[in-house]
Amino acid sequence: MRLLFMGTPEDVVPVLESLVSGPGIDVVGVYTPPDRPKGRGREVEMPPVKVFALERGLLVFQPTTLRPEPAQQELADLRPDVIVVAAYGKLLPKGVLSTPDHGCLNIHPSMLPKYRGPSPVATAILNGETATGVTLMLLDEDMDTGPIIAQRGFPLSGSETAEDLTPTLFQLGGELLLENLEPWIAGQVPAINQDAARAILTSKLQRSDGEADWCLSAVELERRRRAFTPWPGLFTRWEGKILKLLDVAPLTLESDARQNNEPGQVLSISGHDSPMAIATQDGLLEIKSVQLEGRRAQSAAEFLRGYPAFIKAKL
Repeated sequence: MRLLFMGTPEDVVPVLESLVSGPGIDVVGVYTPPDRPKGRGREVEMPPVKVFALERGLLVFQPTTLRPEPAQQELADLRPDVIVVAAYGKLLPKGVLSTPDHGCLNIHPSMLPKYRGPSPVATAILNGETATGVTLMLLDEDMDTGPIIAQRGFPLSGSETAEDLTPTLFQLGGELLLENLEPWIAGQVPAINQDAARAILTSKLQRSDGEADWCLSAVELERRRRAFTPWPGLFTRWEGKILKLLDVAPLTLESDARQNNEPGQVLSISGHDSPMAIATQDGLLEIKSVQLEGRRAQSAAEFLRGYPAFIKAKL
């Protein structure tokens, strides 16, 4: 089986690794976006998928777009029987979708048609889902609308961050892919159309999504901290600087007698893991660790020793 892989982040490297070691699978090429400058030094970095592919001696292709005819011909010359896509970050044009005899298969970290689009993991956490999952689907020209080949659910405990849940779901998706790849090629697995009426579309995360809105409840803000880890994080502003809220927990109003504080008011608390909390529209948000702009991460207690005036501040 001649297989072409498309992907980008570290989270999907295990999927490619399992394909490279899979019996009867010849990975004839790996597609990933161009190298990009990152960090304060703006040093050019390779996508993690490229790093792994080069280590394994695989052919790597990094076109900025697959729409030009020469780029599509270069792909067709690899003669893939099937293309596997996992967090590639680009919609595939019709010419690419029609190249392999057995189509382009995509691993999507949600139970489609729920949570189509670019942020399915974060959105599941934001919405307080008790379960999510992964879908193996046949790609079409639209975003996550193609027929479903297989799915597997995954229960949520309510403590997951997007940072730890995403690789878990792609690991599950890789297993689902290997279980269904040969049967799919053999024509033994049907692809079932999605119910468009049940579709929920997610949006791309923005930096501004991470700014704490104290008119939300403490429960909602705690979900945001987990959903937006590692980016954009949950943060607020104090004395002109960004204060990242690295670890937080909701406290119900019943657990604290102070119920008449304005949202955004910083309070001193006792009897909890942390000495401070912030009032929200519904409940208090215990602040366990923070990082002030330009400083290192600190526990709340350590931060207050350096900035005692933070207590009673209005954010």
